[in-house]
Amino acid sequence: MPQSSEPVPDIEYYATGALQSRGFTLDGLMHGAWEFYRKDGSVMRTGQFDRGRQVGVWHTFDRAGRLVKETSFRKSR
Repeated sequence: MPQSSEPVPDIEYYATGALQSRGFTLDGLMHGAWEFYRKDGSVMRTGQFDRGRQVGVWHTFDRAGRLVKETSFRKSR
């Protein structure tokens, strides 16, 4: 599979048509900023990927949009 030099937008939907996730892929791997949603449309989690690996600080939210958790991921080889 040829490698891409630019991230490509990637959007997934639940069977109901509601947004499930959105972000970018690079060479078929999640890359850059991503957002994940619940079926009710509320943001569940946000964070960054580096070629498929979670990196940086990820934020998890409750259904009201309040921050409930921060998880830090280190960049590894």
